[in-house]
Amino acid sequence: MRTVLVDYEAGNLHSAEKAFQRMAAETGAGEILVTGDPDAVAGAGRIVLPGDGAFAACRAALEARPGLMAALHAAVIGRRVPFMGICVGMQMLADMGEEGVETPGLGWIGGAVRRIRPDDPTLKIPHMGWNDLKVEQPHPLLDGVATGDHVYFVHSYRFEVADRADLLATARHGAEIAAVIARGNIVGTQFHPEKSQATGLRMIANFLRWQP
Repeated sequence: MRTVLVDYEAGNLHSAEKAFQRMAAETGAGEILVTGDPDAVAGAGRIVLPGDGAFAACRAALEARPGLMAALHAAVIGRRVPFMGICVGMQMLADMGEEGVETPGLGWIGGAVRRIRPDDPTLKIPHMGWNDLKVEQPHPLLDGVATGDHVYFVHSYRFEVADRADLLATARHGAEIAAVIARGNIVGTQFHPEKSQATGLRMIANFLRWQP
């Protein structure tokens, strides 16, 4: 089975590619391909959408590649291919994002992406560095992951889910942070699993084995 990491020039994919290649070799999950080719995305067995930077810029970069949005929709919504969004790739699952200018998201998981406004004014934004997860409900993506495990965040905006049934794990940075979300064949992590050492690699392996 081929897993495609979508390359739409919205961040450095090198560390993600290496982490997914390592776990694919360990799990026998098949080929890892980094590409922005719509045909490869449409035919993928699994899809990973990373993202670094601003919500609006990432959405515009996706739309700038002819056929890529349609290919994603056909695979993820049409064929129900397992999909993982990472960081802004997760945020774009929302109905909208308010970063910079209000921008529509993919609308695959209900909610809005809004700036983190901590209740403690001494806390710095962006939320950057290691933080503990709190597991809210079980899911195959979280097999072997427990409350208190550490993952690595870099973000200034948070996904406010419309339905808490879509919320798998949270973190705290002066406000509740949606750390892991899921609906059907779609999952997302606000943190970077490829930078989160053992916990992140475990989640990547879980995703590569997952059969929704």
